[in-house]
Amino acid sequence: MSERKVLTKYYPPDFDPSAITRTPKHLRQTGPKVITVRLMAPFSMKCTQCGEYIYKGRKFNARKETTDEKYLSITIYRFYIRCTRCSAEITFKTDPKNMDYICERGAKRNFEVWRDPKAQNYNETEQETLDRLEREQNEEQEQLERDKMAELEEKMLDSKREMAIADALDEIRTRNARIERNELGRGEEAALSQVRDEVDTDRLKAEQEDEETARRAFMTESGERVKRLVDDDLLPGGSSSSGSATAPEQKDMPPPPPPSFARVKRPKKPLVNSLGIKKKPSLV
Repeated sequence: MSERKVLTKYYPPDFDPSAITRTPKHLRQTGPKVITVRLMAPFSMKCTQCGEYIYKGRKFNARKETTDEKYLSITIYRFYIRCTRCSAEITFKTDPKNMDYICERGAKRNFEVWRDPKAQNYNETEQETLDRLEREQNEEQEQLERDKMAELEEKMLDSKREMAIADALDEIRTRNARIERNELGRGEEAALSQVRDEVDTDRLKAEQEDEETARRAFMTESGERVKRLVDDDLLPGGSSSSGSATAPEQKDMPPPPPPSFARVKRPKKPLVNSLGIKKKPSLV
């Protein structure tokens, strides 16, 4: 069995080592170190060339480049990926300051609610940071002062409201006590007398209207008053002539029999009829 691992190499007799062109190490081109890695998209983005959406967690074969930038002796890396639709190049790099990634070109990062838009100012200097903190502190103090003023105004309004409610309750209690003692004030007496006058006026007007309606009902068109006529066939006793003629006939008729409340037994029907069975007639 031959060797599986070759430890020696074959050099032909006409081999010339000087024919191999090899650049010395000190003369080689220096630049960023680039290696191929397998990664997932760190955030959702949209391609600026074709508008394709690339969601977070999509896997890519990317080129990893080591840049010269550093943050607190932490190296910053740049990654190159391709759009899944148009193959446009998209680059983003690490951001150790905010523990995030920065999208450089080729794509636009999607809006994320939980991200602070103020934290996107990555090139903020120390003086700008101090100014921003001082400005935020002043705004907090102003907001606190405004809250105190609003609270004071609300307390004043509450006290005024409570005083108005207490005055209204005192007035109601005084009026109720006066009503229990059958005492009326000037305003109440005037209102009561006015209501009574209105009721009396309405009642008199209704009575006059009823009298006028009755008078017109018993008057003719010429203005004569209508009188009630008594029938001639009616007798003074309240019975008519026809009633007197039928009286003897009613006397000759026998009185009706008294009602009977005795229980009458009805004959029972045969069981065949109750069951709905019809008996066939005999043929003989």
